[in-house]
Amino acid sequence: MRRPILFLLLTTILAAQTPEVEITAEPHHHLVFANDQVRVFSVDVAPHTDTLLHWHRHDYIYVMLGACEVSNEVAGKPPVAIKLHDAQAGFTPGPFAHIVRNQDQPFRNLTIELLQDEKLRQSSHEWDETRGLEILPGGTQEILFVKDNIRVSEFELQPGGVMPPVEHAGPMLLIALTDIGRLSEGPKNHARMAIDQQDFAGRVGDTVWLRLGSRNGWFNAGNSPAKFVTLEFPQ
Repeated sequence: MRRPILFLLLTTILAAQTPEVEITAEPHHHLVFANDQVRVFSVDVAPHTDTLLHWHRHDYIYVMLGACEVSNEVAGKPPVAIKLHDAQAGFTPGPFAHIVRNQDQPFRNLTIELLQDEKLRQSSHEWDETRGLEILPGGTQEILFVKDNIRVSEFELQPGGVMPPVEHAGPMLLIALTDIGRLSEGPKNHARMAIDQQDFAGRVGDTVWLRLGSRNGWFNAGNSPAKFVTLEFPQ
């Protein structure tokens, strides 16, 4: 029994001696997008390396870009071993400070900090669906969860597959899980007339803030399957 107790004591002492930094000062967290709603950080921790003890002041949603195993060491708590899988999305409430100690695989994710988390928790918006798998024309939508009134879904669209419009949709953050040739807003074969309609093309891990959310629907105008996660915000 002595070794686990000594290890926990040593870990606590070392954590107490480690200076805390804000997430923006943590060198493994790279800010890739920000507005009044979110800050998106690309996180990359090499095998057998650690982050600094850093703060998460807000609730956040993460999307994994690869599988790995880490030790999550929240200040004042025992370390917790966590196995994470590719494309996993999750929600973590703040505030807290922690160290991530990586094991034997690259730790890569996108961390989406919710800057208006308190306001979102008080929103009266109600989603028509909060869980479940929906079969779409040429694809699927799996609604993973709703947290802080943000609906998180994983989509897979074959070429020509359609993501239908959502009534009363607000803005939407899209995160590419595969290389995406082109997603186009509006019904398939729609005559593109409005100047505010949007297209998106990107590589794995790229993000885009879609100001109209999915109000007009989207379809895969590329030549290969498109897989992505969406964060839908209330209007």
